[in-house]
Amino acid sequence: MADEADALSRALESLARHLVHEEGLDATLERVAGLACRTIGDCDAAGITLVADGKPTTAACTDEATLPLDRSQYESGDGPCLEAYRQGKVVRVEPIDGDERWPEFARTATAHGFHSSLSLPLVVGDESLGALNLYSRSHQGYSGDDEETGMLFATQAAVAVANAQVYWSARALSEQLEEALASRDVIGQAKGIIMAQRGGGPDDAFDVLRRASQRENKKLREVAQAVVDAASRRSIADR
Repeated sequence: MADEADALSRALESLARHLVHEEGLDATLERVAGLACRTIGDCDAAGITLVADGKPTTAACTDEATLPLDRSQYESGDGPCLEAYRQGKVVRVEPIDGDERWPEFARTATAHGFHSSLSLPLVVGDESLGALNLYSRSHQGYSGDDEETGMLFATQAAVAVANAQVYWSARALSEQLEEALASRDVIGQAKGIIMAQRGGGPDDAFDVLRRASQRENKKLREVAQAVVDAASRRSIADR
């Protein structure tokens, strides 16, 4: 018991000091799944289910053998993973082949050699993000103590996952805005070059770019960049 407590303490400390900007969201999720698998009960494989717009997906796993188990739940619309997510509670199933609540899940898990599962809700505040799913090949892979340990871990893990999601969403938005500003700038330069070469106003110049974009099947920014690059090369040659 002392060894288990020490392992949990180390796992929680690792999550607490983990900085989300040091690695991508996928790497953060894999870290959480790996730590859980090494820390909680007789776990042979772990996965993380995240739910967005009501659609569940396996965002990370330590062993692809768990994917059919997850998929059977997503396709049937029910199972311990989805129950943990929807009810915000721990769902322990052992032995799986003796449980009649989710027959499709039970058949799939047994066929792939898994006999126990422990699904832990990932909840931050009032928001349920998904579930952390632990699968064991033992018929008695988890205990009541593992449930308590798992919830302590899942609580901290949910915060790490939520922080990573917020950080990388904000970063992606920032990059998109930067790209949009850069596109606007290069399009403005290209319009100025076209007006200088052909005359006409800004709308006429933009129409030239638009037609070229459609004709060449290229993005407007790519066409504008080509105009700017060509003008730059001519300027250098003239000098």
